Amino acid sequence: MSDVLLADDHPAILLGIKTYLEQKGHRVIAACTNGIEAFNNILAKRPSIAILDISMPGMTGIEVASKVIQSRMATKVILLTLDKELATFNFAKKIGVSGFLLKDFALDELEECIKSVHKGEPYFSNQLNTSLHVGSKSVHSGIIEQLTFSEKKILQLISEQKSSREIASMLFISEKTVETHRAHIIKKLDIPPVKNALLKWAIENKNQLS
Repeated sequence: MSDVLLADDHPAILLGIKTYLEQKGHRVIAACTNGIEAFNNILAKRPSIAILDISMPGMTGIEVASKVIQSRMATKVILLTLDKELATFNFAKKIGVSGFLLKDFALDELEECIKSVHKGEPYFSNQLNTSLHVGSKSVHSGIIEQLTFSEKKILQLISEQKSSREIASMLFISEKTVETHRAHIIKKLDIPPVKNALLKWAIENKNQLS
């Protein structure tokens, strides 16, 4: 039996996974609907496993995972996602998550994933090879060259999961200035106005920003 924290901003998915885990004998010690709530509960309750949706309000699952791993907590992180971009998986693997499951197949593999993680063995969905794909937009150096030096630096820090507040502190500028730069970057790169789109773009193209 594991003490598990769940986080997903879709109530139906949250309930479905919670019910499944409890039927398998696990104890769900918290069910959260946003990343900030999830991180605070991880700090307070120290679950053995945290199962996090990648896309959540407040903090993304990847942001929560990064903080948990950087803090060297014993909590192991399993990420769930509908996002089938290869760059997202590669970044999650790079920061050291213990598991990565596609939501389409999560209940088919979740118990096996938990058992593997408890043994200290990372588990990445068997469906990844057939489901993941590379982002449709290829990046050319000419696109990056549209950005000013400051915009490039900020974009690089975004790709490293730094928040606007952290970027402002690192570059000795105001948080408002960072937000202005972010808006200019989004416009210049024609990034769609979708939540976390800039973060995702930066992660996918990180190798071109250094």
